[in-house]
Amino acid sequence: MNEPSLPLVASPVQHTPLRWRTTSLVGRILLQRGLQALVVAALVGTLSFLMMRMLPGDTAFRVAAARYGFDMVSAAAAEAVRAELGLALPWTDALLRWWHHLLQFDLGLSSVTGAPVIDEIVHQLGHTLRLAVAALAVSCAIAVPLGFAAGLRAGGALDRGTLVASVLLRAMPPFVLGIVLVTVLAIEWNLMPAGGHHVHGALLMPALTLGLGLAATSMRVARNAMASVAEAPYFAFARVKGLTDGQALLRHGVRNAAIPLVAYLGVQLVYLVEGVVVIETLFAWPGIGHALVHAIFGRDVPMIQGTALVMGLMFVALNTLVDLACAWIDPRVRLARGRR
Repeated sequence: MNEPSLPLVASPVQHTPLRWRTTSLVGRILLQRGLQALVVAALVGTLSFLMMRMLPGDTAFRVAAARYGFDMVSAAAAEAVRAELGLALPWTDALLRWWHHLLQFDLGLSSVTGAPVIDEIVHQLGHTLRLAVAALAVSCAIAVPLGFAAGLRAGGALDRGTLVASVLLRAMPPFVLGIVLVTVLAIEWNLMPAGGHHVHGALLMPALTLGLGLAATSMRVARNAMASVAEAPYFAFARVKGLTDGQALLRHGVRNAAIPLVAYLGVQLVYLVEGVVVIETLFAWPGIGHALVHAIFGRDVPMIQGTALVMGLMFVALNTLVDLACAWIDPRVRLARGRR
């Protein structure tokens, strides 16, 4: 007589809650970017020091000229600067001394003004962040609506027109675009000031110049992302369910199309950090890029190292925010990394 068989019961599978995976992913991202920040600090600080040492000319004379003016500089003033700053020391000793101060979170004193480098950078960084945020706002305001509209009607007149505009803007160097905008908007039409920062509306011109360069490629990324979404089966099924084009776009299109666009922000930041130096110098905007150019002319090595270090760390921090935003927008990123 056969004994009654017991019902087969599947063994419970332990699933990691999504919030734990999210916490683990955030910690992993922060750890990776923290290690990257250490590498960036080591490379940027060392390379900027070595490049300034390899420049031709006498550093003491350049620092004395930056302090007292080229008409007032003399050999005695240069020797006094050389003794004060320890420029006669071997470059290895000077670099190790800078690293010793950096490990104590001390960027030193400016060779020209004598002020703490960190105070100078904090003041200038505020202006740079204002310009960067304004430029990203201009880029998003132009690229997102035009790119999404071109992607929904791929191959149409708007798609071809945005392609031509994107190629022209991307091929134009930032300083050339800035000069064109100054000539047209400031000189010919007198719509906004050409430079400075004390005048009302002075932020508009540099933000527009930098934002147009950023929007050139972002527009095509947004277009390609929306074109892929418009051809996806889930987007067609949303219309079959009775949703209008606008409802399907808001519920299913925008979030999926935003994933590659947000991911591309990490690439855009390279253009942003590079363009800040050129645009701030062109429009006399008192930011960190403008200060870096003046520090190079004056051979202010502590200021150069500190400014380059902050710009490199700012790039790492912004990329960290991009990684976290991508993980928040797309749950598949959290699930895939949680399984790994």
